[in-house]
Amino acid sequence: MTGRHERGRSRWLGMRAGTALTRDFRLHVAQTSTAPLGIVVAAARGAWITDAGGRRYLDLLSGMGVVNLGHGNRAVARACRAQLRRHLHVMVYGEYVVPMQVELATRLAALAGPPYESCYFTNSGAEAIEGALKTARKHTGRSKLVGFALGFHGDTLGALSIGGNPVYRDPFLPLLPGATILPWQEPAALRAIDRRTAAVVIEPVQAEGGVRIADPAYLRLLRARCDEVGALLVFDEVVTGMGRTGSLFAFQRCGIRPDLLVLAKALGGGLPLGAFLGSRRILGTLAEQPALAHVTTFGGHPLSCAAGLAALEETVRRDLPGRAATRGALFLRGLQDLAARHPVIRAVRGTGLLLAVELASPAATRRFAAACLARGLIVNWTLHRDTVIRLAPPLVISRAEITFALGVMEAALGELRRRHRRRRRADRAGRS
Repeated sequence: MTGRHERGRSRWLGMRAGTALTRDFRLHVAQTSTAPLGIVVAAARGAWITDAGGRRYLDLLSGMGVVNLGHGNRAVARACRAQLRRHLHVMVYGEYVVPMQVELATRLAALAGPPYESCYFTNSGAEAIEGALKTARKHTGRSKLVGFALGFHGDTLGALSIGGNPVYRDPFLPLLPGATILPWQEPAALRAIDRRTAAVVIEPVQAEGGVRIADPAYLRLLRARCDEVGALLVFDEVVTGMGRTGSLFAFQRCGIRPDLLVLAKALGGGLPLGAFLGSRRILGTLAEQPALAHVTTFGGHPLSCAAGLAALEETVRRDLPGRAATRGALFLRGLQDLAARHPVIRAVRGTGLLLAVELASPAATRRFAAACLARGLIVNWTLHRDTVIRLAPPLVISRAEITFALGVMEAALGELRRRHRRRRRADRAGRS
């Protein structure tokens, strides 16, 4: 589409946005909050989203960690066009030989290394978690599952069962029996992992839990405990995989290898795709007693796998994990400078381009996010920590874009400070 046609379509969307489109969004698209952002998306390129009125926003959420290569990556688009010329849907669950599935699975196995010989494709991260849990139960013959406080693994009932926030678990009780939630990084609590345990599921960095980074020494203890009792260790790398933390997979920075590796989000290059990887011995349990023990209609769709393979090759060719490490260090230093000047920031932390800004209160966090959005910067707080702003920009973000983001945050923090001072003056005047 030419620039002239894009501008014309944006104007049309802008007119419709003010009338029927926004109204129909409110009426017919299920809302997930009482105050949706409401940006009418007309286009997205690189790290930027353009709304129907032509205003641009720097996207520090990457479509919730999906567009590591930026919006509208050309290599991914070319791969999708080529696949569209071949075919779309066929049977996808390990019966037909689907070339794009085979190529992506083979490449993932080579890059992840042993023991990851076999790959089961799904539509999403939550589905990949469900498949990993079923595989672990069937392979071990056990039923107990273990997760961690503030962990997040998706919104299906199985994923919620090992999720670590009662706010989101309790409305859906009862969940799977035999699920235990352990405190985060308390070695003594690992005794609860016993010979009844099928799987222990952990994020190497808890994204929704506030960007809490697991200590490699603790992960080694966890690996040893799972080995001792015969439980499978499952790494949920839905967020951390595909280069975000500075290596292609976060486990590569931890010094251990889980039995099952769960991927999604950036895996599909912008299309729906998840996967769990393991040895042929473990994943082979899904092929017998009974056959077709776990199937999917759309998981590993050829179009998604074509996009995923192109995204993976781009990630490796351009060394985007290395870029995440260097750009993340630059961003983190800038956030530390902000924290030194603004006491409302209580902490900053992160690894690669998965970063956190922790503020003094939930109210301050909401106001900060709103002030950033008003200035053209998309950020938001984490699901399980309402005082933490999580930053997960595209891995292709430039130095200039990081400088822009830090400038917007500086202005937003200044607004918070001025508002706080006005409120204090009003309080003093009211008491006098």
